Amino acid sequence: MIVLDHVTMQYPTGKKALDDVTFHINKGEFVFIVGSSGSGKTTLIKLLLKELNPTQGDITVEGKAYSKLKRKEIPMLRRKIGVVFQDFRLLKDRTVFENVAFAQQVIEKPNKEIRREVPAMLTMVGLADQYKQYPRELSGGEQQRVAIARAVVNRPEIILADEPTGDLDPQNSSEIMQLLEEINRRGTTVVVVTHNREIVDQMQKRVIRLKKGKIVSDVEKGGYKDED
Repeated sequence: MIVLDHVTMQYPTGKKALDDVTFHINKGEFVFIVGSSGSGKTTLIKLLLKELNPTQGDITVEGKAYSKLKRKEIPMLRRKIGVVFQDFRLLKDRTVFENVAFAQQVIEKPNKEIRREVPAMLTMVGLADQYKQYPRELSGGEQQRVAIARAVVNRPEIILADEPTGDLDPQNSSEIMQLLEEINRRGTTVVVVTHNREIVDQMQKRVIRLKKGKIVSDVEKGGYKDED
C-alpha cells in the first residue's frame, strides 16, 4: 500500500529532513506517525503527496513507484489520497454541502451522484442537518468533520491526516479520532501525523516515531513513547 525504501530528503541548505527512512504500511492499517517539531513529519507528508521528490530512495503507493510517475499521472494518484489538515481549509464562501461537493466537482462527478453521495457523507460525520450552514457558523470540531467528509467523499484508498486535532479541545479531538477509526474499519488505510500524546496513547494503534529525520521506533500497538 505505502512503501518507503531507504528514503532520504536533503534540502539545499544541507539539512536532512529525512535520513534513510524505510517502512511499509499495509492496506487497511491505522498508523500514527509521531515526533517533535523538526523530526521530519511535514516533509514526509509532502513526499507522500508528491509535492517533493526524495533525494535518495524510493516511494511506492498503491503499487505505483513515484520515481516512474509522469507529471500527468500525479493528479490521478492524489485522487487515491484524501487529506485532512489541521486548519480545515474549507471554502469560507460555500456551504457545508458545497464544500464537500467541491471535491466531486473537481473530478467531474455527475450532479446526480453528488446529490446522492454528499448527504451520505454528511450523515456519516453527523452533520446531515447542517448542510446549508457556512464554515463560520460551525465549531472547530464541526469544521473538521466537514473536512473529513470532503476527504472521503470520493472513496480514496488512503486518508492522510495532518495534525487533525491540533486546533481542537480534548472532547472534539476524541470524537474526530473515533470518526477516523470508523472510516478505517470500513477498509480505508488511515495515516495520522500528530504530536497529540493523549490520543496516541489512548488508541493503541501502530506508532512510527521519527526523531531528527530517522525512525527511532515502530511499535505495532503502543503509545507515544517520548524517549528524548
